[in-house]
Amino acid sequence: MAGTQVGPKYKRVLLKLSGEAFAKSGTFGLDPSELTLIGNEIKQALSSGTQVAIVVGGGNIIRGATLAESGHIHQATADQMGMLGTVINALALKETLVGLGVPCRVMSAIEIKAVAEPFIRGRALRHMEKGRVVILAAGTGNPFFTTDTCASLRAIELECEILMKGTKVDGVYTADPKKDPSATRYESLSFAEALSKNLRVMDMTALAMCQEHKLPVLVFDFKKPGNIARVVRGESVGTVVHA
Repeated sequence: MAGTQVGPKYKRVLLKLSGEAFAKSGTFGLDPSELTLIGNEIKQALSSGTQVAIVVGGGNIIRGATLAESGHIHQATADQMGMLGTVINALALKETLVGLGVPCRVMSAIEIKAVAEPFIRGRALRHMEKGRVVILAAGTGNPFFTTDTCASLRAIELECEILMKGTKVDGVYTADPKKDPSATRYESLSFAEALSKNLRVMDMTALAMCQEHKLPVLVFDFKKPGNIARVVRGESVGTVVHA
């Protein structure tokens, strides 16, 4: 029927955003225009009725692994510093969403009561059921685990139907398309293929968790206007990695 709005395919999704998503390409820190772009895309997706959780990285603030390589700071401490970077991004995204009229909460895996709620699974589910976006900060709360692994863990915990990994490319390629002009994009591939071909969809721990729990992963260009909403409607976007 003309004018009928297409409903969402997914009831609940988890969106993984790298820290680089919050800054202009090749820069560090936070860029207001990038925050606004992300906020508007999330608002559009939320309007379809899908419940949304977001895991944010912190590479635009600090990279714990790179800092640890210098040899001056133990990796456990460097990773904790990286967790604090994700909290900064989470707070920035929350303020952007609130300004756009989107209700949301920041939940942190490390105790930081002054600025965020502790991550409690039941409370996070309740927030989403009430239509609030839940922004998950500080990774898993443990060093030596990436925010990709956090995204897999939280998506499984919160019974999300798909893990959406937002990137600056439009999917998974046979090779780096910037270096190899003959590289082609996969529309879909299995976890076994992704792992055996070392396609770097996510880190190996994260991908193995998704494989074990049969949680599909979608790699897509989240900066293309409307793409997040297209994903939740079930349209063909990016590359799907499945069991």
